[in-house]
Amino acid sequence: MRDEKIFSLIEEEKTRQTNGLELIASENYASQEVISAMGSVLTNKYAEGLPGKRYYGGCDVVDKIEQLAIDRLCELFKASWANVQPHSGAQANAAVFLACLNPGDKILGFDLSHGGHLTHGSPVNFSGKLYDPYFYGVEKNSGLIDYDALEKVARKEKPKLIICGASAYSRDWDYARIRKVADEIGALILADISHPSGLIATDLLNDPLDYCHIITSTTHKTLRGPRGGIIMMRENIKNPFGLRWKNGNLKSMGALLDAAVFPGTQGGPLEHVIGAKAVAFGEAMTPEYKLYMKRVKANAKLMSELFIEKKYDIVSGGTDNHCMLIDLRSKGINGKDAEEVLGKAEITVNKNMVPFDTESPFITSGIRIGTAAITTRGIETKHISQIVDIIDRVLTSNGDQDILEVAKKETNNLMSKLPLFKW
Repeated sequence: MRDEKIFSLIEEEKTRQTNGLELIASENYASQEVISAMGSVLTNKYAEGLPGKRYYGGCDVVDKIEQLAIDRLCELFKASWANVQPHSGAQANAAVFLACLNPGDKILGFDLSHGGHLTHGSPVNFSGKLYDPYFYGVEKNSGLIDYDALEKVARKEKPKLIICGASAYSRDWDYARIRKVADEIGALILADISHPSGLIATDLLNDPLDYCHIITSTTHKTLRGPRGGIIMMRENIKNPFGLRWKNGNLKSMGALLDAAVFPGTQGGPLEHVIGAKAVAFGEAMTPEYKLYMKRVKANAKLMSELFIEKKYDIVSGGTDNHCMLIDLRSKGINGKDAEEVLGKAEITVNKNMVPFDTESPFITSGIRIGTAAITTRGIETKHISQIVDIIDRVLTSNGDQDILEVAKKETNNLMSKLPLFKW
């Protein structure tokens, strides 16, 4: 019997996604193949453990699927070891913390209010409750990572783990500089590349696997896969692993991380999601995906430039990746109001704290915008000027219903003709 209530709501959501401008930087559209794998009979199988080492029978097929996902991920990122079981990026980070740290150990992360992530030491998160967090941020004038401050705090506090990566930072990272100070104080580095992972996989940004001991990521942002997490390491990382790595070799550290995922932080893996991850990793190794990533980056660059021309304050003055953080204080509007008024024109963004924000996290002074999802739909640079113009008119409309209605029609006319997924 068909559940008409649920499936009618799913159709309603599909219509929303089809007709609107999806500009949330952490969202994307998965291919039909990814969606089909997620909705397959793999969801029926329990498979606690690892390929070839399960606690349940009947895992011969899912062993092959999970191993294929691991192999494809390692090939995509030139990694030597990977775990594809984390249910989310937060779960992946939790496993790394469990494997590498003891409760109360010092960690150094990127400040959430400057663009970091909850799992990088926020006091409301497990990472800030179980461990002793310290933070670095961006320079007030430039909006760029303050590496001098990072090094100063690291040398003073000597954290066991330095975390780099962000949820709202539009520039590339100097992993080599972070590695230098980490080696000096004997710390490990965790690079959380959940947002720019697709750009890194296609060599469009610096490669953290050259310098960082452990890499985590989600699979549903620029990687354009199902919602989930991954952990990776590379054996030929520059400089040998430190003694903190349980005999200093990849195999032993991989075993610790495997055990931290299961049974340390979660139970049975979601083999239907792992199958979908394998599909997405395969897609990400194609020439078409690299072209897509180049378009994502070009769309973001042009969008940030056009916003700047319209006198919007882009934190750090531009973008190197797929996203940008817009400080709206000069426009006399806060992030909460901006999110709401844009929503009336069926343009989806999220309110976001900006560095040195004067508003609360529930109001914020900014919005975060990303181009990964609209580029999947088929948006090209030729469309970006129109999109920026619509957003500007909405944000400066003072809630005028006539302006909002025209903007909504323009948004719908632009997006409703495009497929949900286009190479």
